[in-house]
Amino acid sequence: MSSFELRPHHGLCIAFFEGKGYSPDFTRYMAEMISYLEMHNPEIRLVLHTDRICSACPHNRNAVCDSAQKVLHYDKTVLSLCSLENNQVLLWKDFQSLVRLKILQQRRISAVCRNCQWLFICSEKQQKFLTFSDKYDKIEL
Repeated sequence: MSSFELRPHHGLCIAFFEGKGYSPDFTRYMAEMISYLEMHNPEIRLVLHTDRICSACPHNRNAVCDSAQKVLHYDKTVLSLCSLENNQVLLWKDFQSLVRLKILQQRRISAVCRNCQWLFICSEKQQKFLTFSDKYDKIEL
């Protein structure tokens, strides 16, 4: 079985996805990919090139992103913050947990996505996530 190729920054996009996107087709496809990842927890291979999610993006031109340098920065930053490497293979849920622990809980999303057009959505959702996490962490069991 082959692994599911995933750009590292898509771990952040998926964490805060709310049905908005570059186009209706891309939004629908993104929702399908998220559902697949959540249902199957596949092995993913972290890559620094276009992945399955990019295939429906209108910025994808013949398997090259027209914002390639910008998203390459996002990808490399996610890898660095999560202590991961290009082409590393791990389960989706393990990657998702690392993104939450090393980026979201550490309030580092703006370090990754500082010039992303969707950062305002993610920043707002991150604050809600952190507020919930802080409350949850204080509950005594």
